[in-house]
Amino acid sequence: MNKADIGVIGLAVMGENLVLNMASKGFTVAAFNRTVQKVTDFKNSRGSSDAILGAHTLEEFVNSLASPRKVMLMVKAGKPVDDSIAQLEPLLAPGDIIIDGGNSYFEDTIRRTKELEAKGFLFIGTGVSGGEEGALLGPSIMPGGSSKAWEFVKPIFQGIAAKVSDGSPCCDWVGSDGAGHFVKMVHNGIEYGDMQMIAEAYSLLREIAGLSNLEIANTFSEWNKGELDSYLIEITAEILTKKDDETGQDLVDIILDTAGQKGTGKWTSTTALEVGSPSSTIAEAVFARCLSALKEERVAASSLIAGPKLEFTGDKTEFIEQVRQALFASKICSYAQGYQLMRMVALERGWKLDFGSIALMWRGGCIIRAAFLENIKTAYDSQPELLNLLVDAHFAQLMQSHQQSWRKVIAAAIEHGVWIPAFSSAISYFDGYRTGRLSTNIIQAQRDYFGAHTYERLDKPRGEFFHTNWTGRGGTTSSSSYTV
Repeated sequence: MNKADIGVIGLAVMGENLVLNMASKGFTVAAFNRTVQKVTDFKNSRGSSDAILGAHTLEEFVNSLASPRKVMLMVKAGKPVDDSIAQLEPLLAPGDIIIDGGNSYFEDTIRRTKELEAKGFLFIGTGVSGGEEGALLGPSIMPGGSSKAWEFVKPIFQGIAAKVSDGSPCCDWVGSDGAGHFVKMVHNGIEYGDMQMIAEAYSLLREIAGLSNLEIANTFSEWNKGELDSYLIEITAEILTKKDDETGQDLVDIILDTAGQKGTGKWTSTTALEVGSPSSTIAEAVFARCLSALKEERVAASSLIAGPKLEFTGDKTEFIEQVRQALFASKICSYAQGYQLMRMVALERGWKLDFGSIALMWRGGCIIRAAFLENIKTAYDSQPELLNLLVDAHFAQLMQSHQQSWRKVIAAAIEHGVWIPAFSSAISYFDGYRTGRLSTNIIQAQRDYFGAHTYERLDKPRGEFFHTNWTGRGGTTSSSSYTV
């Protein structure tokens, strides 16, 4: 019997499609699922290929793998991953490779890498993005962990990954321990921002300009031919034209306005808070989903609190173009925040992240794939130490050319009472980042007044701290100076 090149545990949507992808690229794949009937059903349907070996016990599964064994877990993040690893360990040999392909928290991946390497195993935590279609036809894959494992999985991962126009795979080694899952987490945080901003553009076009769903769909399709070319714009245009089979109405109009979340956006935001990285637009997109979940409270409030009722009297064509520019400017800020977060965490963790390579990995296959990632790759390839996308010459020029439209759209939204949390947060980030002297000198003075927390001075070297007896009633003792 031929041994399998790799094995996959977990035949839900992503796992099943990854198995089919691997088999279609010439690899022999072993497949196992905790509910064994699912293996039988899969082999009797989509997985009937001789290149797919269905296993009905974990022992049979492990024994079907070529050495070093490569086992890819496609199970729910958290305890199920630890439980699967615990079941596998007695059946594996030193040098065998366990791969976690789910959306695991990167701190868990750091722990698992350390624990498994101490026992002689190799571990990879890899982000896999692209949804059902990406898993089947070519996802973006972001592996990190035990570097010795890369040579063994590289042909498989790069073989099944999406390819950009020159044939380069949207997959490369990201870094040690939790780097791969960390980059995937930030990808998902940016995805939250992208989705919220597109929803806000839809709302602006509908609520202010009065466009129909079909008109907005056509507008998005047109936008997708230019600088906003992206997977999410493309599918939103399709969503807006879909009819409900039961009622014949536009399906989007009868979908409840509450958005779920699985945690990666929240992890991105809490990580940003922990390292002091201002990822405000990403966090605002997470809070927007939280607010959407308060459906009953919002409906009750809507009958008690009235907003403005204004008619749009401007030029629709001009306004549509302004919304397009505002969306792109906001999107640049969201990506700038994601890359800023990656830079700060990489410095803290000692990871040598290749930001140009990450842009390439996100260029195809993944949910946030977009044409302008080519420009991000160019920016970081030419300036590997670039502090922020906003100060790259290309993006700085774009922000300059788009900001007038951006400001007009936000002003119009406020005047009409249209909810735009991500657009608003993005322009606040932009204005804050480009301002050489902020109003936070007042905050530091307040802190010193009530808590003797000290302050630095413009006319003294950084790192020297001072305290003022503001009332004349305090003493000379000050609090120690530190930043959490």
